Amino acid sequence: MAELPKHLSPSSASAFDGCPRRWKFKYVDRLPEPSGQAAVVGTFAHTVLEHLCGLPTHLRTQDQAKALARQLWPDMEADEDYQALELDDEAARAFRWQSWLAIAGLWDLEDPATVEVVETEQKVKAQLDDVPFLGIIDRVDRIEGKLVVSDYKSGTLPGVRFRDDKIQQVMLYAAALDAQGDEQPERARLLYLGQRILDVIVTDRRLEEARGQLAGTWSGVTSACESDEFEAKPGVLCGWCPFVNQCPEGLGELVRRQAAGKLPSHAPAAALVA
Repeated sequence: MAELPKHLSPSSASAFDGCPRRWKFKYVDRLPEPSGQAAVVGTFAHTVLEHLCGLPTHLRTQDQAKALARQLWPDMEADEDYQALELDDEAARAFRWQSWLAIAGLWDLEDPATVEVVETEQKVKAQLDDVPFLGIIDRVDRIEGKLVVSDYKSGTLPGVRFRDDKIQQVMLYAAALDAQGDEQPERARLLYLGQRILDVIVTDRRLEEARGQLAGTWSGVTSACESDEFEAKPGVLCGWCPFVNQCPEGLGELVRRQAAGKLPSHAPAAALVA
């Protein structure tokens, strides 16, 4: 019998929905999962923007963002996830430029000097339909007098049919703020840096749907932990799973896709069946 987690976060809930087997490797077995370069870039951009938006409004400039990036860079260089990338000098320069494009991408969406930021990196902890929930909100804003949840995304804006998972995340943040006894947010925003803002109205129905989906995930987590059976969900993402060499179903999926010519050559796990 596997130990039940103390809480679900948006990322852990999404991971279980995607593949319970991969969730087990990460959250039960606690196997190390190296972060790819895109994730590390996102972490650095988030850190710089967190510090920037914690400053008085008149200091939230691109020049100040550059100064913060230089100030925070030594910590990034020392971070184990960054070091694991093993970048040479040229690749490190490309990493810094990619990070800056993500940071500067905020100004393509809004002028942070005009935003009333209530809190950055706000931790929320609540029982949502009897599910222990824990999350960290990038920013809580007040726009036109109304509370707004804002979450940065440094990745590519997903197509319409793949956006529900991301919207679910900010709706859970809104539900948690409400459950904590705070003011219920009126809107929730996904800020795809350098691309566009997905702005969603927070309604009772959306909050109910988000809590219901989380409750369904929690029920699945509970059953899997009690039975110690974690279903694998083979698919194209097996090519990006760092645990696929420990999953017979995942390896079988790679073999099938390779034979059918449907395994992307840039997938990290493609080398296992090349």
